[in-house]
Amino acid sequence: MKPAKFDYIAPTTLNAAVEALAAANGEGKILAGGQSLLPLLNFRMVRPSILVDVNGIRELSFIELRGETVVIGALTRHRELEQSPLIATELPVMAAAMRHVAHLAIRNRGTIGGSLSHADPAAELPMLALFYEAAILVQGISGRRIIAAEDFFVDALTNVLAPDEIVVEVQFPPLRHDGWSFQEKARRFGDFALASIALSIRHREARIDEARVAVMGVADTPLRLRTVEQSLVGIEIESPATADQFARLVTSSVTPNSDLHASAEYRTHLLEGLARRAMTAALAGMGTKQ
Repeated sequence: MKPAKFDYIAPTTLNAAVEALAAANGEGKILAGGQSLLPLLNFRMVRPSILVDVNGIRELSFIELRGETVVIGALTRHRELEQSPLIATELPVMAAAMRHVAHLAIRNRGTIGGSLSHADPAAELPMLALFYEAAILVQGISGRRIIAAEDFFVDALTNVLAPDEIVVEVQFPPLRHDGWSFQEKARRFGDFALASIALSIRHREARIDEARVAVMGVADTPLRLRTVEQSLVGIEIESPATADQFARLVTSSVTPNSDLHASAEYRTHLLEGLARRAMTAALAGMGTKQ
């Protein structure tokens, strides 16, 4: 199939893009990388009256360090995140995850703002936004506001953006931890993940002092597992049972649904293995670069 008829505009300023969306009265769509939008258009699952192409708004593409926060412009491509020395140093879990995003052709076009806005529960960047406690700066006709990542995702493919709002930038506070890991499993390389887990830990006197855990592919939105993080505090890092204990904590904290890709039981079993592998890798990487 081919898209239904629509108008097209390519503004070169953020204000002009917002005004075009506002004038569309909820019937406009942003075109950035187009990796999610174009298939939806072709299948006529969305029928916008106008496409607002933001690729000419240069101010939306950047990666920079502001104080101790990594700030990424909404138009920044996945490939730029994958190759950035700043991301590798300050947000290593993100750097590792980017290698799992689809195929190179898609990473060359897909954007961070587009991925977050699309809110696919099997996409890496929404989970990483939760994992790093990101703040998402958006702009609409009434001005700008900052949305915490934990408040941004409502349901599968659903976010809290108003029809006239555009993601401007995403602010990521780095984690100053000792070990980390990102683990993911898909049916084939480049497919959407069946399950993924991100883990970062800090230790003190041979025990876990702080932890950060997030998962995806097991719910309608990515999940931050705060109860698991709290349960990890005080666990011995040199105990041979730590990885198994972590895997049990993770699987007891999620209730996956069955779908055409995998049963709930299989996703739980898969996440258990990924969690065990993640903790093993994080402990092995204490004080080193993974």
